[in-house]
Amino acid sequence: MHLEQLKYIVEVAKTRSISIAAQNLHVSQSTISKAITNLEQELSIHLFTRSRLGAQLTTEGKNIIKKAYEIVVKIEEIQEEAQEQTSLINGELNISASPSLFMPILLKALANFKKDYPNFRIVMTEKKSLNIIEDVSQGKIDIGLAMLDEIDWNAHEELVFESLLEGKIMVCVSKHSPLAFSDHITPEELINETVVMYDGVIWKDSISIFMNRYGPMNILFASNNTEVIKKAVSEGLAISFLMDIALKDDHYVKSGEIIPISLINFESNHRSFGWVRSKKKHFSLAAREFLKYLKLHISKLE
Repeated sequence: MHLEQLKYIVEVAKTRSISIAAQNLHVSQSTISKAITNLEQELSIHLFTRSRLGAQLTTEGKNIIKKAYEIVVKIEEIQEEAQEQTSLINGELNISASPSLFMPILLKALANFKKDYPNFRIVMTEKKSLNIIEDVSQGKIDIGLAMLDEIDWNAHEELVFESLLEGKIMVCVSKHSPLAFSDHITPEELINETVVMYDGVIWKDSISIFMNRYGPMNILFASNNTEVIKKAVSEGLAISFLMDIALKDDHYVKSGEIIPISLINFESNHRSFGWVRSKKKHFSLAAREFLKYLKLHISKLE
């Protein structure tokens, strides 16, 4: 008994036709007929009754086909798993992440993933959340790591997402700022402050809400480069708003150059971050495996 024989009889049982089965499997009709005959002789039973109307399973054949189908499915699963493992060892994964949060966590996850799979290639880019969603929708990347609050999910039914982190907005000030000695800050205390802000839709909306409610703020500049923003804050040029989870292990915070302070009495100070992928793009084993590494590092932050 050979695997090919089992595949042949399963296909004939599905199609009820040797000719159609031969077309589907890209072999000749005689190859399938001979395989069935040999298997019937080996098992000493008739699997099919053949006529001009096609090939019909016998009573005995129905029991055999059920077992054969289970074997074929398992073999296909093994082959698929082997292909996935090969792709995990030598494949490629394309990721795009929001620089406002994921980079510190992402770098650690990448380092450990690369250690376990040294030949695997990861291509990573930094983009705004809306650009990430666009790339995911167009199948340009495998996984996007973005601020989920910025996305209109009703307009993206083709996407699958999962929240990984809930972050809180912190007011970041220089160690030389009078505000650095505060345990918390209210919106009213920030009215006359100069601000550098992250250049993202939801950040702009939050600032607009803030100014409409409490009064205008002096915006020095907006940037999607968090290092530039933090440098401006550390040098006392302005204050800024950054997420608490993005500041964990930050070298400016560790050195005391930047002091993060809780913002209170402002209801829009929480954000959700997570991964997103397209339903239309294969969710590879490599992508799933990498997310395990990412979630592991995120769990260490909690």
